Amino acid sequence: MSDVDARVRLAAFEFLEATRRRLGTDGAFPRSLLVEGFIFEGQRVPLIAPQGIFKPRVLPEIPLSITTVPIVEGQERPYEDVLGADGRLQYRYRGSDPSHRDNVGLRLAMQRQIPLIYFQGIVPGLYEAAWPVYIVGDDPAKLTFTVSVDEGQFVSLGTQPDDPEETDLRRRYATRIFQQRLHQTAFRERVLDAYERHCAVCRLRRDQFLEAAHILPDKHPSGEPLISNGLALCKLHHAAFDSHIMGIRPDCTIEVRDDVLTETDGPMLIHGLQGFHNKTIGIPKREAWRPNSQFLEERYVLFKKTG
Repeated sequence: MSDVDARVRLAAFEFLEATRRRLGTDGAFPRSLLVEGFIFEGQRVPLIAPQGIFKPRVLPEIPLSITTVPIVEGQERPYEDVLGADGRLQYRYRGSDPSHRDNVGLRLAMQRQIPLIYFQGIVPGLYEAAWPVYIVGDDPAKLTFTVSVDEGQFVSLGTQPDDPEETDLRRRYATRIFQQRLHQTAFRERVLDAYERHCAVCRLRRDQFLEAAHILPDKHPSGEPLISNGLALCKLHHAAFDSHIMGIRPDCTIEVRDDVLTETDGPMLIHGLQGFHNKTIGIPKREAWRPNSQFLEERYVLFKKTG
């Protein structure tokens, strides 16, 4: 690897880490920010482009990033990348020619074990990011590369010896953790968009205080990450819902637990919880996105039993 290549990659990783801290996100980045990129020795270096395999001009031969576009309702992806149960990503070639320069670039990355960045589209305009990732397999018959995520402290630029078995186990684990974060982020963004990015209870619109609550938990047989199994709630009302201080009836009416209703504890309790008793939550305009009434009923029964 050339000195310029190594320095650009490290600068890209540092830029993403600094940006993530500044945005206060676990890894989701606006596409516009990724297209803009960062400045390296007076030259702008984008991190993402319309093509899935991207090499900025500053790099001599090996791509910097690979991207999976977000799912858009009613449209098919131009290609399908799969995060497998084996803890690895199956990433599609550029086109059907194994000798295309982008595919050759990823093959070189595999041979030299050069770290890349992986961007997964969550919703249009927003991407989850993982770095470093490594190409660990190539299957021309299936037109796919196999990709593993690694932990940041183990980033290698071709200089660090490592135990192959230990590396494989670590990367499989890191990829599974990324999958979990990806699913959580995707669920949050879909739910928040459906609720027009405000709390269903108090209508708070501050994104940094909003979360996606499961009506039925993800460990439940019906607890899939569907919008109809989600509620956009601020941190206070999410905590109240999860701890059964606040319940929601099947008709979307809020109910505050009896002992909390009669408690005296200052204005925060009055305005934050007691004042919403018997009020109706805000729901999405699209019927298919509204809370599943059967899910609400099952959750409400649990709320009454706990209360």
